[in-house]
Amino acid sequence: MRNLLFILGLLSSITLLAQQPYKFNTVIDLETTPVISQGRTGTCWSFSSTSFLESEIIRLTGTEIDLSEMYTVRNTYPKKAQNYVMRQGKAQFSEGGLAHDVMNSVRDFGLVPQETYSGMFEEQTGHNHAELSAVLKAMVETYVDNPGRKLSKKWDDAVEAVLDVYMGENPKLFNYKGKQYSPESFLEMTKIVPDDYVTITSFSHAPFYSEFILNIPDNWSYGSMYNVPLDEMITTIDNALEKGFTVELDCDVSERTFSSKDGVAVIPRNSNNNIKALQGVYPEMNISQEYRQDEFENFTTTDDHLMHITGLLRDQNGTKYYKVKNSWGTDESRNANGGYVYFSESYMRLKAISIMIHKDAVPQATAKKLNL
Repeated sequence: MRNLLFILGLLSSITLLAQQPYKFNTVIDLETTPVISQGRTGTCWSFSSTSFLESEIIRLTGTEIDLSEMYTVRNTYPKKAQNYVMRQGKAQFSEGGLAHDVMNSVRDFGLVPQETYSGMFEEQTGHNHAELSAVLKAMVETYVDNPGRKLSKKWDDAVEAVLDVYMGENPKLFNYKGKQYSPESFLEMTKIVPDDYVTITSFSHAPFYSEFILNIPDNWSYGSMYNVPLDEMITTIDNALEKGFTVELDCDVSERTFSSKDGVAVIPRNSNNNIKALQGVYPEMNISQEYRQDEFENFTTTDDHLMHITGLLRDQNGTKYYKVKNSWGTDESRNANGGYVYFSESYMRLKAISIMIHKDAVPQATAKKLNL
């Protein structure tokens, strides 16, 4: 009887522990710019990567600059249209993209501050690309259908004209804090070098320590990624944060266990606790390389959102969480933690599609294997 009472008491203690509300202690909190909203657009890839670049500028220069997300979007759309039309519609054309699309745009078109190019006109208070994306999609599909039996050489000019109407013309020269810049000279001032950044992923269908093109819908530009074992990808994130580098993240937020409203993302060991685990601590799954791969290949894990990792926390049990900056605004009724979501390590191991970091943030042993 004594043993039975002991066991029942132990089980009761475990249950009470599992139902404790989250209590987080900050371990690392790197400097970044304020949380903003991407509005009614599918441009999280630009908002998160721009936030990442803003943190990099702070790290490199000590200066905080509010960069234009929409300048990158404006200059990426023509590339998407060219890819879609010349592949005769056998490609992705949507609002989505990946972090390397931002780096490609920065390399080709430079950077500008938000005050120079907002992508909105005076009467607008937020971004809404519903009409723009529908018009562009209709245009490129018309060009693919080629109703005139000979595609006009001016179709790409038409795309540029529509972008000018909806978003504004590209700036060529502008003043910022009393000095004149071009987008190229402004980039030079920020100290950002696009070729210094690498994308890392972890999937076992490709050889580890090699580059490959991950076949996901938003990789419309066929960007390659370095492939490492899962443990090394997590170690790379931790190493970056410990050394003062923030991390760009491509991930899956479609799970019921991701909640911007509650401000957490977790993978409970028992799926019956999926909803309860958004408010309190429950045991989580141990995510293996094999399980991660299976969930990716059966489409349970999908590529649907990009965010920005800026710090590290631990809960009252010592479990590690990542502080992840979102781009859905700071409305407290929909976004806890001031617009940040705390990813448990289990969630990160399972749902992180890829990361982008400065090459100096890669652990030395991994960098050597990747020939970085």
